Amino acid sequence: MGRKRELSNPMESIGWTDGTPALEELLKESGTASVRGINQGFEAEVTRIDTDRGSFVLKRWNKDSKPDVGFQYRLLTALSERGIAVPETLGWGSDVNGDQALLTAYGGEPVAKPNAGTMTTLAGVLSAIHRIPVEALGGVKLPKHNMAAYFFPGVEAHPDLEQALRQLIARIPGTNDRLIHGDYHLQNIVGRNGKYAIIDWTNGQAGDYRYDFAWALVLGRIYVSEKLASAFGDAYLKENPIPPEELRLFEGIACLRWMLLHRRGGVPLAARTLQQVRRIVAALDGIVPEELLDSDGNRSLHR
Repeated sequence: MGRKRELSNPMESIGWTDGTPALEELLKESGTASVRGINQGFEAEVTRIDTDRGSFVLKRWNKDSKPDVGFQYRLLTALSERGIAVPETLGWGSDVNGDQALLTAYGGEPVAKPNAGTMTTLAGVLSAIHRIPVEALGGVKLPKHNMAAYFFPGVEAHPDLEQALRQLIARIPGTNDRLIHGDYHLQNIVGRNGKYAIIDWTNGQAGDYRYDFAWALVLGRIYVSEKLASAFGDAYLKENPIPPEELRLFEGIACLRWMLLHRRGGVPLAARTLQQVRRIVAALDGIVPEELLDSDGNRSLHR
């Protein structure tokens, strides 16, 4: 959590392309705001702004990532109108450097201490997202991507992972007719006063809901606990059944993505993280070759 500082309202530095009446009212105000940096990531700078009218989050993509922020704004607005738990959007635009920015209401802090009830609730949210017909989002045109190309960029530099990935994908009929979040995990879910909001829709697209669920499930098993991940999985599958063998294939794909990100230094590592990944791979019983964890490209798994 960054240090608070009193500044002129940073919202005034953005040239707003689109916004709500609430944004117009905020911009009419003068004076200072309490500002602090929060949850800095690889792709953007995130700032919390506290004013007399409430608390807000300004996300500014001032790094290498250049997503379509206008799309995110329209998608969040459409999801909010359908009752999906997302932050209230106020506007989007760009600053003098051309960096895009998105302003939303402050939804709270990432979920730090989940319980079975929390995981069940969050499974219901993901299930509701996956049940939204793509055509029901009005004028929001969802992008469609090849799953391997989008979620495994650079995998060709790791022939062992690439071969395993293509073998799994060849066994699964593909589909991209559902809205997916693309990176559903606890750091992208914030809570405040018992209410949750799903943030970071950079990867939102029309995709394969089975992959979206499997990625969330595997991350839960790695970073939360087997017990709570099982509560999440059971609750989701009760609403959106997936044949067990089909799900195992997608869990294997999710494990391969984790391995790729690990080789590139892009995943959190705690004392037992690698041990837990090994258990998950072993439980898949041949879906993912266990020797991938011992390849030259992954020697750091032994540290």
